[in-house]
Amino acid sequence: MSIVVDINKVSDMDIHDKLKKAAQDGDIERLYELITEDPNILGHFDEVPFCETPLHIAAAEGQTHFAMELMTLKPSLASKLNVSGFSPMHLALQNNHTQIVRGFVAIDSSLVSIKGRGRITPLHHVARTGDAELLSEFLFACPSSLNDLTIKCETAVHITVKNHQFKAFKVLLGWVKRVNKEEILDWKDENGNTVYHIAASINQTEVIKLLRKTVKVKAKNLDGKTAMDILQIHQSSCFPQTRRLFYRAKDILLCNHTTTLVEYLSRKPSFMEKRKTLLGMSNLSMTSDMSLNSSNRHDAILVVAVLIVTATYQAALSPPGGFWQDSSSDTKHNNSHVAGQMTMTSSNALYFNVLNGFAFLSSLYVIIILIMGLPMWRLIYAAMVALCFAMLASYSTIFPILHGDFEKISSLICFNAFPLIIGAIMYTTFVAFAFDKHRRHGVDFPASCFSSYDAWHHYLVLFCGICFIGFVLSFLKF
Repeated sequence: MSIVVDINKVSDMDIHDKLKKAAQDGDIERLYELITEDPNILGHFDEVPFCETPLHIAAAEGQTHFAMELMTLKPSLASKLNVSGFSPMHLALQNNHTQIVRGFVAIDSSLVSIKGRGRITPLHHVARTGDAELLSEFLFACPSSLNDLTIKCETAVHITVKNHQFKAFKVLLGWVKRVNKEEILDWKDENGNTVYHIAASINQTEVIKLLRKTVKVKAKNLDGKTAMDILQIHQSSCFPQTRRLFYRAKDILLCNHTTTLVEYLSRKPSFMEKRKTLLGMSNLSMTSDMSLNSSNRHDAILVVAVLIVTATYQAALSPPGGFWQDSSSDTKHNNSHVAGQMTMTSSNALYFNVLNGFAFLSSLYVIIILIMGLPMWRLIYAAMVALCFAMLASYSTIFPILHGDFEKISSLICFNAFPLIIGAIMYTTFVAFAFDKHRRHGVDFPASCFSSYDAWHHYLVLFCGICFIGFVLSFLKF
């Protein structure tokens, strides 16, 4: 009886064993010798969905230079999972080979968010171990990794609190505040628990203290319990400080009722929502990253509005017909005027200022809606208020002398209406935005799609606006 042996298979087994040994020893020279024997030696690993590659071995053994060389030759190996569901990055972290980890991130920062077993990413791993240095480096290398969820719907913030990693939690909290991503703190795990619920259940007093002014205190989990309810269930003599923190958080809460998504969608669109809908900017479309088309539409509206504001303001400074260069007191022919005033008749000037002012204010209104919530929007808002009153001062200075009673009455109405409209636009928009921002703490769903709807606060805004406009009118003495 004769035995037939496949020489090619034996040869393949031998060369892969040699590659494995080279990875364990970190022998780069031997690696290139094996590549010379079989130029496709690293390409074979792409044919298998899950396997242990030389990069897995080098990462587990701490062979930094060998691992970097492999990543350069075959970058796809870095995203390969072994049969246990771990990438080379995961293995390097598990074996505390931080030099390799930093090398991987330097070559490909997206490895920070690679999902392994249980959808655990390297960021989740360092959040669990509490390595604040690596955690901060990962956040800077791949900011979007903070949005990654495990199979239990846990964020890195959930993981730090569950594992009592307070320093790592402070790093994450500082990051989300600086990048304006506080809504992540209200994300819920598979049981509907936010970070605040978890902190209450394990008596994390310091975490509660840092979160009480940032998160939605009245958010409920799948059992219908708030963080305060959980605390009362577990209350004991060792919890008095935590209870005091919760009572303080309750005092600063702006609403007594938690609005669910069902209740929110069942209501009529709010004042803010109606305005955004007119501009094609639905709140619900902003719950995720804006598409390219919606972003382009937003930019186009902003450009057109800016152009109209620029043109109308320039028209106010340089009206048709120009200005009188001298003064005249010819009252017989209704031709009295002062140097620097508009040459057009008072009736034409009235029509011009009304139409030009309407175009100016309506475009300015659109710009305000578009910029609210953006970085440094308050500074731009203040500049727009100053621009409006500068426009009003320009109108009052260059407006020609009025002759008839009808013209005087019309002009008086016009110049009183102008600051009234300015105040209505600026004041009500700002107050409505402030109300929305604070009342977002009272909703139990992603707040990015929320606009409050309570009739009473519109009446309050209107009353305050009337008082404000009355003050402006008395100050300007129109």
